[in-house]
Amino acid sequence: MFSAKRVLPFLLKNTNGLRQQNRFLSAEAKPAPWPRKVFSGVQPTGALHIGNYLGAVKRWVELQEAGEDVTYCIVDLHSMTIPPDPDTLRHNTLQMTATLLACGIDPARATLFLQSAVPQHAELSWILGCLTTMARLTHLPQYKEKSANMKEIPLGLYLYPVLQAADIMLYKATHVPVGEDQIQQLQLAQSLARAFNNKYGRTFPFCETLVNDGSRLKSLRDPSKKMSKSDPDPKSCIMLIDPADVVLEKVKKSVTDFRSEVTFDAKERPGVSNLITIHSLVSGKPVEEICREAVGKNTGQYKLLVAEALIEHLRPIRERMERYTRDVGYLADVIEEGSERARAIAEQTIDEVKEKIGVDGLRAGRRQRNVRQES
Repeated sequence: MFSAKRVLPFLLKNTNGLRQQNRFLSAEAKPAPWPRKVFSGVQPTGALHIGNYLGAVKRWVELQEAGEDVTYCIVDLHSMTIPPDPDTLRHNTLQMTATLLACGIDPARATLFLQSAVPQHAELSWILGCLTTMARLTHLPQYKEKSANMKEIPLGLYLYPVLQAADIMLYKATHVPVGEDQIQQLQLAQSLARAFNNKYGRTFPFCETLVNDGSRLKSLRDPSKKMSKSDPDPKSCIMLIDPADVVLEKVKKSVTDFRSEVTFDAKERPGVSNLITIHSLVSGKPVEEICREAVGKNTGQYKLLVAEALIEHLRPIRERMERYTRDVGYLADVIEEGSERARAIAEQTIDEVKEKIGVDGLRAGRRQRNVRQES
């Protein structure tokens, strides 16, 4: 018979050894974390309004200034869901480039490129489209909202979210700045990354959202609605190219309520709260500090302060925009150089994807031929 005094020390010794070995193996098997990469895109729809700027582009600049690895795309293919006039699209693309540069995007520190100049976007979109279902796409809020009043729904609108996911995944982005109303769109990219990884092996990171505070800006004329330049009332939003007198007039005409004091309550006082949010974003001051400084002022007086802060914040942007717009050659160079950098990354990703899904037949055949020749 075995002696317990002899067996127990033996078991404990070997159990501890197995534990140490398992810890080593689990640490060795754990994949390295994905390098942090930020990606976002904007449609070339002409001039931006302050909701676009404060809710997205200003955040892009802040991420760039923080030293993040940032890639920003002018998504001209997305703008074709309702085919635009070709000359208008070309003009808007250059204008968007000038606007982004004027807002502070630096081509030396950020990859700024044109979506259509990188064909791998469409290629990956098709591959990802084969991993999702019609039911999933039909239930996405953007599709339901935009197709509601259409008699004939274009296929591009249906596949828009898949291309959006491809935009993100092609650069293996780990973080995407989005507005609160776009979070569900990003969830499709997360779902597709998970589906691809489960089927073909670890290829894409699980991207996370960076929610923008300024994405909640409301219409100046109807604070129950989001600020939009498609609003029939031109006084509902402030454009980046608006001169000072127009900015002042729009702020003065903004809808508030019957109470005269300046207090923040997004639910009960959406109009004045919207102005406070704008003031906070352009001044960098917390909402609480702005409200303290506005004690003793009525909303009419406060509107003048908001207008002044906006005018001062937008003036250098507007001046730089005018300067860049006059130099079309420089704008073209910026986009061309950025697109070259983006293509280099996209080619690596799509080659990896093709090899994993088995559509690299030509390359595989060449590799086998080379092996036979070498042997």
